[in-house]
Amino acid sequence: MSWGFDYTIDVDEKDSVIYVKIYGKWKEETAERYHRDFKAEIDALSGRPWAKLVDLTNWKTSYDEVTDVLGKHMSWSRDNDIGLSLYVIDNTSTFRQLNEMFAKGGTKDISHTFRTYAEAERFLKQNWPKK
Repeated sequence: MSWGFDYTIDVDEKDSVIYVKIYGKWKEETAERYHRDFKAEIDALSGRPWAKLVDLTNWKTSYDEVTDVLGKHMSWSRDNDIGLSLYVIDNTSTFRQLNEMFAKGGTKDISHTFRTYAEAERFLKQNWPKK
């Protein structure tokens, strides 16, 4: 598990699911550190499809350069076997920014947004692992 005041990353190796919680307003350096930590954490899932559930309810709209870094992170995820990407979000400003990241990362088709964590968990249980 990686954690800091900006994010936590928990890996469920058995079910191939990464659980992430994001906090605060990010700068470019925070996004780059997150990407490095994320890659290190999912090393255990290498070579098999995985899903992630990201809680963005405590995330604030971030600096524009963060959109580019996280768009690249999403593209990297796509190139490294992500099968399902779920986001819990309840803020219209951050929702707009998240959609920009989907577009930059090419992950619109595997990304889903939810207003509550319970909705996202239910969707995950019904759709993962992919049959």
